[in-house]
Amino acid sequence: MTSVIPFLSHRYKPFLTSAALSFLLLPVEGPLQPVSANHLLEPIVVQPSAKPQRARRAPAGTASRTARMRQQRSVTATTAAPIATPTGPVFAAPTLNLTGVSTAGSRLGLTRLQTPASVDVISAETIAERGQQNFLDAVTQNATGFTAAPSPGNGGISFNTRGFTGGSSVMTLYDGTQLAIGAGTVTFPFDTWSAERIEVLRGPASVMYGAGAVGGAINVVTKLPTWVPFNQAELSLDSNMTRRIAVDSGGPVSKDVAYRITASGNMSDGWVDRDNSSNVALHAAVQIKQTEDIVWTLSTDYGDRSPSRSYGTPLVNGAIHQDSFSQVKTEWQVTDAIAIRNTLYYLDTKRHWMNAENFRYNATTGLIDRSSYLEIFHNEQQIGDRMDATIRGHLFGMTNEFLAGFDVNRVNFAPYRINSFNGLSNAAKSSVDPINFAPGSYFSTIPTVASFGSVANQIAVFAENRLSVTDQLSLVAGIRQDEPTITRTDYITPGNSFEQSFSNTTWRVGAVYEPVENLAVYGQYSTAVDPVGGLLSLSFANKDFTLATGKQIEVGVKQSFWGGRGEWTLAGYEIVKNNLLARDPINPLIVTQVGQQSSRGIEASIGLALDHGWRIDANTALLRARYDDFVQPATVGSGSVNFAGNVPVNVPQSVSNVWATWAFASDWSANAGIQIVGRRYGDNANTAAAEIPSYTVVNACLQCKPDRNTTVSLRIYNLLDTIYATSGNANVWLLGMPRTAQLAVNVKF
Repeated sequence: MTSVIPFLSHRYKPFLTSAALSFLLLPVEGPLQPVSANHLLEPIVVQPSAKPQRARRAPAGTASRTARMRQQRSVTATTAAPIATPTGPVFAAPTLNLTGVSTAGSRLGLTRLQTPASVDVISAETIAERGQQNFLDAVTQNATGFTAAPSPGNGGISFNTRGFTGGSSVMTLYDGTQLAIGAGTVTFPFDTWSAERIEVLRGPASVMYGAGAVGGAINVVTKLPTWVPFNQAELSLDSNMTRRIAVDSGGPVSKDVAYRITASGNMSDGWVDRDNSSNVALHAAVQIKQTEDIVWTLSTDYGDRSPSRSYGTPLVNGAIHQDSFSQVKTEWQVTDAIAIRNTLYYLDTKRHWMNAENFRYNATTGLIDRSSYLEIFHNEQQIGDRMDATIRGHLFGMTNEFLAGFDVNRVNFAPYRINSFNGLSNAAKSSVDPINFAPGSYFSTIPTVASFGSVANQIAVFAENRLSVTDQLSLVAGIRQDEPTITRTDYITPGNSFEQSFSNTTWRVGAVYEPVENLAVYGQYSTAVDPVGGLLSLSFANKDFTLATGKQIEVGVKQSFWGGRGEWTLAGYEIVKNNLLARDPINPLIVTQVGQQSSRGIEASIGLALDHGWRIDANTALLRARYDDFVQPATVGSGSVNFAGNVPVNVPQSVSNVWATWAFASDWSANAGIQIVGRRYGDNANTAAAEIPSYTVVNACLQCKPDRNTTVSLRIYNLLDTIYATSGNANVWLLGMPRTAQLAVNVKF
């Protein structure tokens, strides 16, 4: 496989650093108890019981405080403890979490059952058990209906869901903060070792996080200090010569101080020729107990990344031959009924790469033509503050929870530098033989110049409310107003400099009905907005366009059953997105906002902790994603073509994941996962030549525990050695990893 990508030695070399600083002031009910997300609690023994009784509703203040403590500590007995079966306890990763608190769909501390939306929570234990060391694998192999859309141009971190794709429609957040995307690129986070969990919201998320989330949002929640002494280290080596070392240490320094430090490093030869990569990530946190009710947390994150240089594999006749992030968080429980939270954050991003943007097979010469040589620098700073207040009480005798807040930030994206190869305005070209090749190197005799710089000032206000009409019925609503202003300075053509302001309101309303305990039926209507091409890189030609708008109707049902040993979800939805850019059918030189894209689908998941050491997790998503009105210039001749009825680029119509785990003997277990992704298209015309085939990837693992604190894992990624494309277009596919064997040893001490 490596011989088909011989000409990529010049591919880019991005540099990435990341740091985070955070303070958290949070209430504690009574003395702090030893808690660790990785420390196994005593097993829960599941026994038959009488008919379930509806739990008595706790006082508003107590319930909210307990929910927040679960949320902050990221661990509860129901999610951290192993489940015991009649054959004995099975110490396996928790995957059944419908009754656990999630922040992805609400700021009110609701459980997944109480949230009128589709939410997935992927725990650190699940990620570790399945050997998912990057966020693309962790999300796409566990969450329902997500696929990857990576490319070097977007930093390799981009997703598809519910028919929508890319960073402008599927948002990535870090501890609840949206990372500003410059020119379509976001490169952090990249390693899962420091993550406590990943929370996924499917469907519009603009009410929660602002513009850029009509398809969904992914929130990475980092690990907090532990008050139980805990240390672990992991070493691994795979057949691509990927060397990995990771450490995780935590515990009390004194009766009032605890800490957590995680670090990971990877070096790899890659599965493509001349494709060495490396990365380092560090997360550290200290927790100080000021009183029994006040705890401060200070944390910092750092990352340095030089990822894969591969830009993809050209097709022959349609076939294969320094980020820095800082936060200051405060939570103040004013009374049992009133809580105030504040987050002050700072992001500093530095990226650098050199590459040939385009390459394709030339049928006439039999060579690969390369063009659009660029050197690009991204320097980006984001500073902001987010505050909200929660009031819990009663409205007309009914329990009510109300939250209101604001989010202000300033993003400086300047300069965006582009250096044309030999100064020929990207017109320089070269060709290389795909078999007998001389890759050459990137060089330029002219300096890199600044193209443009942009500053975004944004202010948003938001509110959320949950009204418990009865013990069975609750109404949940939210609203958000965003007011961004973009100031662009064009250094090449000063006349194209401009300042433009936008204003948009998004809202949602939903209802949740529990006819019996742990069974919820829900419905929701929500709206969202997406930027046109990204606000930070908004061009002069697009400045007068409004934000693209979306709306969704979703209904579903969720249930936790069998004493917590089983759960299932089912959801149906329809999303319509308007104001896409489209060409005028009469005059293709004119661009208007009349386009429309829609998707409708069904998503289902099930999880079962069975007898004799078996656990099954499965999910599937079936959708019909279409352009309803999308006019573009004709590729041949004059005029235009309407792609109405066609499938959006890189969007599969079906996605499924199945995982099975079997503890077949004392201290031995095995697991296997199957990911099935339907066919996609690499162009808007959905031509046969641009079709990207469906694929099935199988991963498997055998684990043993020679002693209580040691786990040895033998993993085979892509067991069947499937050749498949994670993303692509009509000319180039970005291939997934071939069959790879990995041996890992994890030691706790």
